[in-house]
Order: sequence, then C-alpha cells, then structure tokens
Amino acid sequence: MYSAPVNHLPDPERQAAFYDGVTVKRGIAWLIDVVLIAIATAIVSAVTILGLFFIPMIYLMIGFLYRWVTIAGGSATWGMRVMAIELRNAHGERLGAGLAFMHVLAYSVAMSLMLVQIGSVILMFVDERGRGLGDMLLGTVMLNRRG
Repeated sequence: MYSAPVNHLPDPERQAAFYDGVTVKRGIAWLIDVVLIAIATAIVSAVTILGLFFIPMIYLMIGFLYRWVTIAGGSATWGMRVMAIELRNAHGERLGAGLAFMHVLAYSVAMSLMLVQIGSVILMFVDERGRGLGDMLLGTVMLNRRG
C-alpha cells in the first residue's frame, strides 16, 4: 500500500505569514553573512601573514564553517537571525549538524556553478514556499521565525 509522505510544514496558502517576504530577507541575510565572512577572512589573513596569499581559499573555508556551525547551532546564520528567518526540515524541525552540512554543501555547489545558482534564485521567487534548488533536494524550507 502506498502512502504519500507527510509534510509538517506550514501551508503557504493558509499560513502565508510564515513565507511573507522570506526571499528578500534571505537575500539581505546573505549580504550580511558575506560581510561577516569577509571581515573574518581579513582578520585571519592579516594575522597569519601567509594567509594573504591564500585569501580566496581562506574565505571559502571560513564561509563553509561559519554557515555549517551557525545553521547546525540554531537553524540560521547570524544574517538569517538578524532578518528573523530560519531553516526548517520537512518535519518543521530545526536542522541538525548532518542536514546543516548537506545544506551548506548544496549551497557551495550551487555557488560554484553560476547557472545552477541563478536557477536556484529564480526558484526562490517562483516556488510557493520560496525554496531554492538545495531546499528542494533536501526537503528544507526558509520560514519567518516563530514567536
């Protein structure tokens, strides 16, 4: 017997407040995170002196770790927290370390392939839940923070 998967996420039609403005907030949160990662990269690069020769690699490593640790620790990066949004899994729960890692990995892959990232951003604007490609693959969704 076949049974459809249960989705515990808010309904975008009946509970639209969970999704209102999330795509724009997500973009602003991304900008905040980029600035924070750039500042951390500048500090690490300057302190290590040799790091000045490896700024792009340091930026990538700090960015990956920053996103993974903050999402695993509170289901949102600091930029997302400022914008009062958070990631949730298909059951409406906060992301654990494993799913946070997979989400950041999907983001990193999309960012390394411009057409994939453009497609993902377009999906965020046209999907009823504002999900990007990584969200669709992993069953995650960005919501306005509850409470």
